[in-house]
Amino acid sequence: MLGLMVLKAETEPLTKQTRCEYLPAVDMSVWMILPVSLPVFTITGIWVVYAMALYNQHVCPVHNWLYNESCEEQLPSQIGPELCCTLDNIPLISKCGTLPPESCFFSLICSTGAFMVMLITLLRYAHVIEKHQNCVLNMASLSTGWICAAGLTMVGNFQVIDHL
Repeated sequence: MLGLMVLKAETEPLTKQTRCEYLPAVDMSVWMILPVSLPVFTITGIWVVYAMALYNQHVCPVHNWLYNESCEEQLPSQIGPELCCTLDNIPLISKCGTLPPESCFFSLICSTGAFMVMLITLLRYAHVIEKHQNCVLNMASLSTGWICAAGLTMVGNFQVIDHL
């Protein structure tokens, strides 16, 4: 089928109708990967950041954290002045990405995710304009997506460290 499309495109001049008949299926399949890859990439990246923070003993393991009860039991892999899980080392997403080296990877994940969000909302905006005419709701969705992407960039790149 693809060979017939290429042959037809070579033998006759490409008009708007010819391009619309053959190219959107190929173009859409490539761009379809972007919205699917956003959650796969970010969820995997967040788990990698958690694993790095756990390996560097910056947070407690999820399965071992019980508020005010885990201080009685010493963690086998935890070294340092704090031998229990307190509110300071709860494995929250933002806590896992606070200290280096995992903070660098957390910033990279957030910045790349924000770029992907901006690209997806821009492509969706253009798609709606192409299929229908521009409306207020379409512009509001573009603005909301870009504001969310800017917020994700701020969260990822400006971490607050309470202790040094």
